Amino acid sequence: MAMRTFQLEQSNTEIITPHGGLALVGHSLNRMTSLAKTSRSIVKRHGIANIDLIRTYLGLICLGKSDFEAVEHARHDPFFKAAMGIKQSPSSARLRQRFDEDARALIPLLDEASVEFLCNASVSIGSLATGHVPLDIDVFPMDNSNSKKEGVAYTYKGHDGYAPIAAYLGTDGWCLGCELRPGNQHANNEFIHTLDRVLPRARRMTDAPLLVRLDSAHDAAENRAYFRSHGVDYLIKWNPRKQDGLDWVDKANAAGSLWCYTRPGKMETLVSEPLDGTADRLIVKVTVRHSDAKGQLFLEPEISLEGWTTSLKPEVADNATVIDLYRDHATCEQFHSEFKSDLDLERLPSGKFDTNDLVMAFAVLGYNILRWMGQRALLGPDAPVRHKAKRRRIKTVMQELIYMACRLVSSGRRLTLRFGRHCPGFKAFGSVYGSV
Repeated sequence: MAMRTFQLEQSNTEIITPHGGLALVGHSLNRMTSLAKTSRSIVKRHGIANIDLIRTYLGLICLGKSDFEAVEHARHDPFFKAAMGIKQSPSSARLRQRFDEDARALIPLLDEASVEFLCNASVSIGSLATGHVPLDIDVFPMDNSNSKKEGVAYTYKGHDGYAPIAAYLGTDGWCLGCELRPGNQHANNEFIHTLDRVLPRARRMTDAPLLVRLDSAHDAAENRAYFRSHGVDYLIKWNPRKQDGLDWVDKANAAGSLWCYTRPGKMETLVSEPLDGTADRLIVKVTVRHSDAKGQLFLEPEISLEGWTTSLKPEVADNATVIDLYRDHATCEQFHSEFKSDLDLERLPSGKFDTNDLVMAFAVLGYNILRWMGQRALLGPDAPVRHKAKRRRIKTVMQELIYMACRLVSSGRRLTLRFGRHCPGFKAFGSVYGSV
């Protein structure tokens, strides 16, 4: 049978959109945050209201579009304006100008709105086997090579870009902040100020004990002292610096540690000792290799050290449990990739540092809304067919809920979204929309 061809027409009356899920984003923003009220604190004598700027750009972020020029298509889209509750749409030039002017004032409002949304949405935080709620804080690089943007510098990954620091709460990765930093800023520089902002946000969301997990860049006595003074447990990767491996072999033998032969020519053991004169402890994994994996003998044994510092008591988490808890810290690398890939924020849109920092604040709010939509709608029996998972990637949420084609029908001062007869995500969409 010959393949049939189609006649192409463009309607002059019907309003059809390929991203019906924006109705969920706008509904969540307007119902579960007070940005419409708090944005008035930035006084403007004339021009477009701040809340319309916020709604416009958040809608673009949730579509995976961070460039300001993308607003030129959205400002003439009746559905986009109706879904986000926009009264007056800005041009790309006006949006960029206003963000350049008010970035410093808008960032705290968006940070507060992100936490407010998570609290009002009553999200499930998720805890560890020890009863702690994990708070993972980590720096990740963003490649902005071949640009002259403010703050772009040589990162630890070997390219020019930024190095933002992000904080994720719980096992589902709710983001409490993602502060933009110059690419050459060390991870531990101004880290205490980051904690001063992040910890109160975490306390607002849960009364359970926190376990802050950090990589070796934050292995510093001042950080450990800070956690003790604030009653927060921590788990930090140890930085061996110039430690002598033979000394640790002697310590292991003196302590009577049992050596485990993982293969011929390789043995390892764990050594634990008090830290900073407190009940905290340092756990060190000492590995001695007399040959490589193929059996080639070394002239001298190779000794490698890997360690963790923690305030967790041995009765709460033994040495092996501590190592497993830190291994789970690597999950936040997936959350980093969702910012960079799924939301398309690897290369930031502005040449000004403060404006790009504001873009990251928008990204945090959009990320949390999309994450909530995924947890709420894409894990139940009404979700479109997918493999089993504990959470859905932001990209999956966008594919299944945001990019849903529908028709906007206006009748008797009432707006209706009409989805297709075989729309697979309609039930999931309805369950989320009706819960807000």
